[in-house]
Amino acid sequence: MGVNINTIVKDNVAIRCDGCLEIIQGTPWRLNILDIVSTEIATSSAERGAINPGPFQFHGDPSHVKQWMAENGYYFCRRSEVREIMRPVPLPGPGDSVLWGLCDGIHRDDHEFVLP
Repeated sequence: MGVNINTIVKDNVAIRCDGCLEIIQGTPWRLNILDIVSTEIATSSAERGAINPGPFQFHGDPSHVKQWMAENGYYFCRRSEVREIMRPVPLPGPGDSVLWGLCDGIHRDDHEFVLP
């Protein structure tokens, strides 16, 4: 019939870096945060988890991840690397609040959390 139907159109690019908010060309680098507690039943849709596990997407440079951590109040363990899966560690905060540190969990010695 001679009718050309294009089904793949890329007019709107929605893949943005969570660190710098710029457009990511190609495949984004993703980071996931492990659940802090494994539950036996699914949480209700009315409840909110303590941490959003992601995935979060970034440019390939680790500085973008550290910028995102700093803006969201996460501490970074200096003994670890920025990896695809980070483990949350509860830290004592002011009063009864809890702060969160992120670590890759590969090292065997004590954590050293700093603001990124």
